[in-house]
Amino acid sequence: MGASTAMGSAVPTFGFLAANVVDRETREPLFDPYRIQKFNGAKVAFIGMTLEGTPTIVSPAGVAGYDFLDEADTVNALVPELRRRGVEAIVVLIHEGGSPATFAPNGCAGISGPIADIVERMDDEVDLVISGHTHQPYSCVIDGTPVTSAYSFGRIVTDIDMRVDRRTGDVSSLTINNRTVDRTVSPDPTITALISRYRALAAPIANRPIGRITADVTRVNDTSREQALGNAIADAQLLATAAPGLGGADVAFMNPGGVRADLTHAGSGVGEGGGVVTYGEAFTVQPFGNSLVTLTLTGAQIERMLEEQLCGINSPVNGGFHRVLLPSAGFIYTWRLSAAGAASCDAADAIDPASITLGGLPLDAAASYRVTVNSFLADGGDGFATLAKGTGRLGGAVDTDAFEAYLVAAGSSGISPPLLDRINVLP
Repeated sequence: MGASTAMGSAVPTFGFLAANVVDRETREPLFDPYRIQKFNGAKVAFIGMTLEGTPTIVSPAGVAGYDFLDEADTVNALVPELRRRGVEAIVVLIHEGGSPATFAPNGCAGISGPIADIVERMDDEVDLVISGHTHQPYSCVIDGTPVTSAYSFGRIVTDIDMRVDRRTGDVSSLTINNRTVDRTVSPDPTITALISRYRALAAPIANRPIGRITADVTRVNDTSREQALGNAIADAQLLATAAPGLGGADVAFMNPGGVRADLTHAGSGVGEGGGVVTYGEAFTVQPFGNSLVTLTLTGAQIERMLEEQLCGINSPVNGGFHRVLLPSAGFIYTWRLSAAGAASCDAADAIDPASITLGGLPLDAAASYRVTVNSFLADGGDGFATLAKGTGRLGGAVDTDAFEAYLVAAGSSGISPPLLDRINVLP
């Protein structure tokens, strides 16, 4: 190897890095901002970057007291410090990504998304950016900097061969190859035994029948981004909180990102199939263990919440996508595709207020309504800041328990896929 050394020859140690997550009061980072590793005498700095938008996709209560800073600005501020420590080779590990226009694991034609802007603003001293978040594989060069991403579920891994000159500390060569994982390899016996053990322990719980469905209930969206399974979950949440002592809810909303699997009439292969829904299948649909929260909003606040589905962080303008909430039965409204996508929710005007009805009656902007959502949304998750302003909060059942009660209430006849007639969209 002469004066160079291969990074892959060392045995890595793992820790937590979060350069851009700082205490709001002290401005100290939550975890180490970077780690300097030596490979046969050659120094390489790894800067760890948490998604700047984390507060919008996790329960805000879980990140209270911390600020999530701009990724590029944070890296640029660290470069001089690393230089003073004698580091020339810099790798950035970032939980943000992009989406190429076409699927090409070792290409990135037409890549779009936040990663492009972030890398373009990074100091040119950064030698490699390893990205993620979008679950899309790519290998790019953005503004002169190599940028990689593997594929979700271990389908493609990124093989990186980076060599650093021990004399100068600079990267002397870098090759990147996104490789498809060979599924014919023999399973690791230790891991296989561990999985088998816990599968056997969980089987009595997972395979317990809790209800029936008459047909597949899926997450397939129509043009308005409405889906049957999200509707069914919203109906379950309304049923669980409608009684006066349980919240007195008038309407419930479910976030589409919290619906993680379909319910199929044939079953998942774990349960009984034939329309029977097991607890394991229902848990796979909603695996987060969120509790229900019923709160009071005015009609005007509900309309604002609906606008927040289509603007700000939920806008493609900001690299996001429309997170259209799924409403319980009896709540109907219309939105306009041509008016969606405002970068600022203050300028949003995609919802027709006159189209919003609840129980067949127009929504009264001045009236108060009891609204049920899960605890993630109630704290303002997914950018729904208006929900965090709700008053008269009352906690309720765990979401999976509410869905089980809904299935049980349907009896032996089971539930059918709800009609997609609650949300309408105009050009």
